[in-house]
Amino acid sequence: MQVWDGVSDSRISFDWASASGLAPKQPVHQSTIAYMIENLNLTTALLSRLSELDSKLFISAPTRVSSIELGQETETLDLRSWPTVTLDNGRQLAARLLIGADGANSPVRTFAGIPSRGWDYGRHGVVASLRLEGPGWGGEEHKIAYQRFLPTGPVAMLPLPGNMATLVWSTVPERAARLKSLKEEDFVAMVNAAFRLSPVDLEYLHTIAEGQKEEVEWREQHTPVDEQKIPMRAVGAQAGSVANFPLKMRHADTYTGERVALVGDAAHTVHPLAGQGLNQGQADAAALVRVIETAVSQGSDIGSQLALEAYTSERWQANNALLGAVDKLHKLYSFGSGPIVPVRSWGLSAVNAIGPLKGWFMRQAAGT
Repeated sequence: MQVWDGVSDSRISFDWASASGLAPKQPVHQSTIAYMIENLNLTTALLSRLSELDSKLFISAPTRVSSIELGQETETLDLRSWPTVTLDNGRQLAARLLIGADGANSPVRTFAGIPSRGWDYGRHGVVASLRLEGPGWGGEEHKIAYQRFLPTGPVAMLPLPGNMATLVWSTVPERAARLKSLKEEDFVAMVNAAFRLSPVDLEYLHTIAEGQKEEVEWREQHTPVDEQKIPMRAVGAQAGSVANFPLKMRHADTYTGERVALVGDAAHTVHPLAGQGLNQGQADAAALVRVIETAVSQGSDIGSQLALEAYTSERWQANNALLGAVDKLHKLYSFGSGPIVPVRSWGLSAVNAIGPLKGWFMRQAAGT
């Protein structure tokens, strides 16, 4: 992964060879930093695995949740402490343990009365699936991710198989709306400009309603760049793939309530600049599985606060540390001028030069 400062051009290269202190051509024990997997492939694999499990497993899809309330006492059962989920098909499910994996605006979290605190960044993330002019400078076997920090937010090009890549561009809402409204050729020109032109050029390009393609072509003639250090040019955007969403930081006060547990965005929402949102959610799920397995092996009630306490204890602090670090990075790179710029550039260069320190950051990001 190549990361650089859009103002000073200070750069850091995340690769195991330099982090291990080895020459690039020497073999290293690990060459891959991360994997890009499309969400459709993840969900398809999970559903396939679920179909292989116990036949008692019940899946209701596509179905929406109409309401979540505490159950009632009947002649045979007392469900007054059990969450009861009513589906839009009329079916009701009483849960010994209700797991909220239902996103940043989690109805499960609301039902449990768990506060979530944080702030909006005043930024939107613009995403798109792009076609590049080639498979990347490293070829199909050595894919490279790129991220450039601009004063309005980072822009990242994340590789997919073949000549495809995913764009994640964090910027102010007005610019996000403008980018989304552009014709394909102008949108693609803006993406290429984001990795090549100066922040001053980009400021101007965001003010014109159309014609970015011609303007970018003219400005690139007067802006020398090393093409090998930036992503290959985008040549098209997949129809219907351009979208935007607000960026925010949120963290629930706790991840558990009586017969309730929160995972993923329902528990915490992080700025996408470090690409850690999905990783955090997967780590949550793994930790919750271990806690449930322990409760079952000990004959405990899996929905009790006592049984679930270890889950919050393991994941809340780790997630809070990452949320804080990413939040500070966002604020640090929001400065377009002043004394902060040379200081952060020096820090980036220093980390790049110290292999073991860079390796530590990479291991943290990779979760190893």
